[in-house]
Amino acid sequence: MNRRAFLAASAAALAARTAAAAARLPIRKAVYVGMLPRKMSYADRFKLARDVGFEEVECATITDPREAEEIKQAAQAAKLPIHSVMNQAHWKFPLSSSDPKVLAESVKGMETSLRNAQFWGAATVLLVPAVVNPQTSYKDAWVRSQAQIRKLIPLARQLKVVIGIENVWNKFLLSPLEFARYVDEFKSPWVRAYFDVGNVVLFGYPQDWIRTLGKRIVKLHLKDFRSRKGATEWPQLREGDIDWLEIYKALSEIRYAGTATVELNGGDEAYLREVSRRVDLILDGN
Repeated sequence: MNRRAFLAASAAALAARTAAAAARLPIRKAVYVGMLPRKMSYADRFKLARDVGFEEVECATITDPREAEEIKQAAQAAKLPIHSVMNQAHWKFPLSSSDPKVLAESVKGMETSLRNAQFWGAATVLLVPAVVNPQTSYKDAWVRSQAQIRKLIPLARQLKVVIGIENVWNKFLLSPLEFARYVDEFKSPWVRAYFDVGNVVLFGYPQDWIRTLGKRIVKLHLKDFRSRKGATEWPQLREGDIDWLEIYKALSEIRYAGTATVELNGGDEAYLREVSRRVDLILDGN
């Protein structure tokens, strides 16, 4: 090989490596704190999460100031930022309830979550906005939940924390078009979509939801889903019914560059390391 051919080959190889490196989605991978071994201290849990490859963590609402401080110190020591708070009051005390006492507890829970987020340096609070049931119609769930969320927006703005509306199995926001409309009606940058990839597989295609929601998406939850003969389960990532390559393409198209949090069953170090590896494969388009 002469010098010119050698240089050309080297340049081609460098270009190929650069293209391959650029192919990874610019998404930070996180783990939900509930997946980490609960027998460990927060300090050891956060260190483990960092050691197995996660870059951020999502925590649950904490009402005890001492526990909140312990979590903050653990995150700082492990250099593992807390990016989001998963509100805990929205199932037992939904914002769609007609009971003033239930609403008061729900709002109190969200206020605590927002203040947790500000204290920990998190940018988002995950909120399940409503629950449709025999006592609460779809329309009432929509109107009531929006009214309560609007009351929370000033606090979110003050604390600089986004309220991320999540899609779950609550018989509400059953299409990407409805989800987009629900978020848009707030006309506020402090209310956006927290999209869970696995929660829509039973009645839709997550790649379609991603493309429809687009820039509304502030955060992602990653989990797989499988349905066989009426039985549903949440298998390990890349072992269910989700077409992860299509997810990769959709996220690339909308240029999502936030955080994706794994929300699966918990496990030991080997399990968590394998989950982390599978997230890498997804983000790499494999």
